[in-house]
Amino acid sequence: MFGLGTTELLVIGVIVFLIFGAKRIPDIGKGIGGAIREFRKVKKDIALEESDEKSGEEKAEDRNDASGMEERLKEKVMGEIPGVGQVMAAKKKIEKVKALIK
Repeated sequence: MFGLGTTELLVIGVIVFLIFGAKRIPDIGKGIGGAIREFRKVKKDIALEESDEKSGEEKAEDRNDASGMEERLKEKVMGEIPGVGQVMAAKKKIEKVKALIK
């Protein structure tokens, strides 16, 4: 599992327990589970939209349109999951600053 052994996972678990406490860990788990569920829902919606659009198109065009699907997925996730838009905006600002520094 990502090259992590039992000892590493135990240490990470203890650190998370110490930082957040026993009362916050279930809330964090619910939040992560909800985000994963929402991501899967958005992915499924986009796949359904794409299958409706491609009814008469060839599969070769779909391979070329992979970046378009990624863009639509990104837009849908940014619209439905709170905070993602802010993170993406911050990432763009950081990239601009890095470009200025170089």
